[in-house]
Amino acid sequence: MAKPIPLSELPVINSDNFEQFSPDYYQAGTVILLDKPRDWSSFDLVKYVRNRLPVKKVGHAGTLDPLATGLLIVCTGKATKTISQIQELAKEYVATIKFGESTASYDAAMEPDEIAVWQHITEEKIIEKLSTVFTGNIQQKPPAYSALRIGGRRMYELARKGKEIEIKARPVVIHEIELMEVKLPEIVLRVRCGKGTYIRSLAHDLGLELSSRAHLTALRRTKTGDFDVDDAITPETFKSLIKPKSDG
Repeated sequence: MAKPIPLSELPVINSDNFEQFSPDYYQAGTVILLDKPRDWSSFDLVKYVRNRLPVKKVGHAGTLDPLATGLLIVCTGKATKTISQIQELAKEYVATIKFGESTASYDAAMEPDEIAVWQHITEEKIIEKLSTVFTGNIQQKPPAYSALRIGGRRMYELARKGKEIEIKARPVVIHEIELMEVKLPEIVLRVRCGKGTYIRSLAHDLGLELSSRAHLTALRRTKTGDFDVDDAITPETFKSLIKPKSDG
């Protein structure tokens, strides 16, 4: 089996160089930095790219929930063999969290299922919990409404059917966590974390640690490794320069 090409040797298509390349160029293998819009699934963006390029293999390196925005790295051709390398890179997010309400999905995709007081929460208490409970190597339970598999089934499929799910905590790494803004009952965090970290779970767990409830109301992935969303291409830009292969 051929070894994957080192990521450093692959062309990275970004907002500065995008116009230099024709659609045929992508066949050889490229890494494309894209800015995923809200309400698009990660697969929607992959399909959007595939429909505009003469390439058989297209894949993304790290799922973003439909309500999240930001950096989604899409690989084409032989660059799809580097997806696992990219997934191992640290990710950075900017997350908005609202205290006083929880949801079954841990984000704004569902209506609140529990209401709790939040007025006792202070900036000092938040900072203390972030530094002592949510920094470094931690144990985290994924949301029931996630794409992880249990017994061959997606967890969200089981959750939607009301099935009881035993969710086991997994080790994840929070490299850095910074409180950027406090406008209670909402706060904004910057989180740099390792593979497999759910920011939705972090929001939910932070609410519990502060004797309240909380859920994620907005999420933007700003970095993957050294790749930055500021260098990413929007779907509109992609659409304007590369036309669909067919109406279908």
